[in-house]
Order: sequence, then C-alpha cells, then structure tokens
Amino acid sequence: MALEEITDELVGIFKDPAILIGIPLALLGAVFMSFGAQYQHRGVQKVERLTAVSGNTGLTGGQLVNLLRRPSWVLGTVMLGLAIVCQLAAMSFAPLIIVQPIGAISLVITTLLNARISGHKPTRRSITAIALCVVGIFIFVTIAALYATETAVSDQQLITVLIILAVVIVVIGGTWLWLRQRTSALFYIVAAGVIYGFVATLAKIVITRIQYGDFDWLTIICVIALVAGTAAGAYFVQTAYASGPPDLVIAGLTVVDPIVAIVIGLTVLHEAATAPFGAYIGFVIAGALAVTGVFQLARYHPQVVSDSQEIPIARGSEPAVKTGAIRLTEAVSKVWPEPPVDDERPPRTRR
Repeated sequence: MALEEITDELVGIFKDPAILIGIPLALLGAVFMSFGAQYQHRGVQKVERLTAVSGNTGLTGGQLVNLLRRPSWVLGTVMLGLAIVCQLAAMSFAPLIIVQPIGAISLVITTLLNARISGHKPTRRSITAIALCVVGIFIFVTIAALYATETAVSDQQLITVLIILAVVIVVIGGTWLWLRQRTSALFYIVAAGVIYGFVATLAKIVITRIQYGDFDWLTIICVIALVAGTAAGAYFVQTAYASGPPDLVIAGLTVVDPIVAIVIGLTVLHEAATAPFGAYIGFVIAGALAVTGVFQLARYHPQVVSDSQEIPIARGSEPAVKTGAIRLTEAVSKVWPEPPVDDERPPRTRR
C-alpha cells in the first residue's frame, strides 16, 4: 500500500462522525481500566496483609474468597467490567486503528495514579520504558488495522485456535506448578497477556458466529473455552498484583494481549493475507519495541527498585524471605542482564 493510499484511508476514517462517539468511549474505558487496576491491586495487598500469606507464588482459595469481601477489589472489578463495555462500544463506532492505541493510554494514567498513591515518582528510565510500550503497540496495531481484512472463520480454523489454546494453558500451567516458587510478576503478566490474547480472539469468533446464525456445538465449546480462559487469565492478573506494581501489570497486558491476538489473526485466521512483506517487518520491529519497554519497566520501575533495596543483604548471604520485588528483579536480570560498568574512580585511602 502506497503512502498516499494510507493517508487517504486515515483521512477517510477521521471524517466519519461516529469517531466523535468512539474516541470519548475509548478514553473513558482507559480511565476505568486504570482506576480498576489500582483498586484491585489495593484489594490484593490488603488480603495479603490480613491473611499474613504472600501471594507471590499464587493466591490461595481462601485469599480469592477474601477478595470478594474487600470493597476496594470489588469496586476495581466493576470498573474493569465497565472498561470492557466501553472498549466494545467504542469499537462499534470507531475502527481498531483508533480504539486500540487510545486503550494504551491507560498505562500512562495508571503510572501517574500509582506514583501519586505509592509516592514513587517515575524515573527517566521508567518513562522511557513506558514510551516504548505505547509507541510500539501504537505502530503494531496501526499496521494491523491498515492491512487486516474480515474473513469468515471456518470450523477447522476454530478447532486449530482451540487446540493451540489448550496447549498454551497446559504449558503455562505446567511451568507455574513446576517453578511457582521462583516465578515473578513478569511471568504472571506475560501468562495473563497470552491467555487474554486468545480470549479476545475467541470472543470475536463467537460474536461473528452469532451474527451469522451459526451457533452450533463448536460455538458452545468456544464459549466454554472463552470462560475458562478468562478465569485463568484473571487468576494470573490477581497474582501479579501480589508481586508487582499495577502499572507494570497494565503495561504487560496492553502489550502482550493485542500482539498475541493479532499474531493469531495473521497466522491462523489469515486476516492479512494480502499484506506486503514490509508490513511483517514492521510487526517485528514494533513488537520488539513494545516488549523491550515491558522488560525495561520491570527492571527500572521505581517501586520495584525501591522495594528490592529495603531488605539489607549481608555480603555472601541470601535473604531469608524474598519479596516479590526481589524476585522480579532477579528474574529480569537473568533475561536482560545489566551491562558492565567500568568504575574509573580511584580507591579511597584512609587518612
């Protein structure tokens, strides 16, 4: 697609009067998502304190029940539900190219809210990481919106999506059971984002089949998988709140979720079969930028850095109990090692 054609398409989109309804709805959804994440995070933290049990390795059944008794968590859940309603309504008025990037604004709002509540002001590195997330996902979704085409989903394609989802859940669940004592917020964030990417795809398939009157046994299985995936993703999100700040959780979800959904659409549903090779290069670059932002935010988030320094560690020893921040810092360090720094300062001499 030539640059002139892309420009004409964008101009045509913004001439649609429905955009004036879709944009405010998308903004309202981003606000609800930001406040909902903050309130849910507060509820999880309170339950951890009341039960005196850390949720870093997974919330227990008793903790999940206690969440329903916390007004802050219930209020956050209601707000997240309203955010979903606003996003779906916005997409009925405005195209994906407009709605999805606006949804990424929730990361910025959540960062400001968390900084105000926790007292940890964003640093230059954390702001750079957030910018990478927003810019990367904006480019990724824009390319997808320009070249994606609506196609009918065959039974074979739906079965393929369900099989891949089953394999993904088994792999994630097995990894969690095997390494749950060493997992961090980053694991739960990525796991939730991957599962929610499949959930978004299944929701789209179910809506399309209902619109065309194709509600058969396969659609029922799709609905069951949709509900199960939503529950599994929600559990990982709540556990992530127990070991990481809310803006880091939102960063992972707003990056991983749409990337996974679009990759499924490209590879399984063939929604961009006519896209040129340059578009796929753009996908890789934009996705790499967004994912890099998540890793950088996990490493340099001021709250993570501050919390990991609260427990003094004697030379040559390990802390008796590692906090979620320490676990997160160690996990990111293994994947994204800190570059060596030459210290040219002369050694101090005792006078």
